[in-house]
Parts: sequence; C-alpha cells; structure tokens
Amino acid sequence: MAPGFIVQIASAIFDCSAPDLAACPDESLPEFAFIGRSNAGKSSLLNLLAGQDGLARVSAVPGFTKLLNFFTVNQSWRLVDLPGYGFAEGAKKNRARFNQAVLHYLKNRTNLCLVFALIDSGLPPQEPDLAFVDWLAGNAVPFVLVFTKTDKEAPATIQANIAAFKAAISAWFEQPPACFTSSATKAQGRPELLGVIEEAMSAIQAESKQTAASSHSLTRSPQALRKSRPDRSRPW
Repeated sequence: MAPGFIVQIASAIFDCSAPDLAACPDESLPEFAFIGRSNAGKSSLLNLLAGQDGLARVSAVPGFTKLLNFFTVNQSWRLVDLPGYGFAEGAKKNRARFNQAVLHYLKNRTNLCLVFALIDSGLPPQEPDLAFVDWLAGNAVPFVLVFTKTDKEAPATIQANIAAFKAAISAWFEQPPACFTSSATKAQGRPELLGVIEEAMSAIQAESKQTAASSHSLTRSPQALRKSRPDRSRPW
C-alpha cells in the first residue's frame, strides 16, 4: 500500500439488520465490525468512515443499536455496526439475547476480517472494556483498538487514559494490538482506519491471486483467508 493512500469509498448503502447470526446476509463479502460500550461513539465513527452523516443512526440514548446492522461499501465489502455491550435500555432478557447474538457473530462469522474495538478515550480503563478485549484475545478474534472522542478531554488526560489501558492489557499479548485514535467531531482518524481496511482488502486480493495461480481456482473466499491467520493481534 502506498504511503498515505486510503481506500476510496464510492458508495455505502444500508444492507440489512439481523437479530442473530442465522439472519445475517450471505458470507460472500469481507466484513469489518465495529463494537464498543454504549456511548463510545460507534455510529458517529461509522458515518465518518463512510463519509455519510446519516448512514448509521446516531442516538442520544445509549444502547440504541440492538441489531447487527450491515452496510455494503463499494459493492465489495461490508461495515458491520454491532450492538454495544453494557447498554441500559430494554428488558434484561433482550439485552442477554442481543449480547449472545454478538458473541455468536464474532466467534462464528467466517468472513469477519477484523473487529474495531472502540474505547472512550476520555475515561480511565473500564472493566467492561477490559473484559471484552480479554474475550476477543481468548477467542482469537482479530481486532484493533480505537480510542474515540479524543476531542472531549485535555490531551494529557487522553494520553494518560490510553497509556493506562495499554498497561492494563499488556500482559495478555506477546505482541500488543494495533491502536488508533479518532474524533468524529474533528474528523480525525479516518485515513488511518480506512488504511487498515485497505491493507486487509489488499491482503485478501493478493491471497486470492496466489491461490488462483497455484491451484487454478478462481477465488479464495475471505472465510478461508481468515482461518489461515493465527496472529490474533494483527491478522495481516
């Protein structure tokens, strides 16, 4: 990938919402999922990445997203808006149901390429975030960390919170996960995050070409590519 180059988004459209893994769209396209605690700025970040303010619905009510929402980008890959963990609204049984749907998706969705785990940079390390990162690592789900809302607190506070979070998880990894920062309000972080997606898509295309050359196969699915990556902290 050329320095400074990021994937160009020509189109981004809502595909569908799914209450569980069985209702998700087919697995023909690579998927990049976004998840975080309620009010971590997930929908705002998705809109920033897509370049469309109204693509993912932003609500003042934490936990508004209760379904797995799929958006097809450039007709070739998907952004996935996952329900936040720890949201307060709704019946307890519904919270459990949707959390279970997220876990099933993360563990069993074979075309899932990467999870963007969103952390509110304005807060010191929170137990739900730490527990979720521990779960991702324990289940070998490829992910990167995105510290959001960097415009909401003083830079020194932001840096201290990020450093504290990294220190809290450092013992869990031989190689720590890649970390990024973002601010939807200031449109900060978009090139870096789209660069991660571009890198992943380039790896999928290169793997497909290599497989086609060696076995005369037309393509190799993103499912097979994901299964071949043992490095859970950086899958490419």
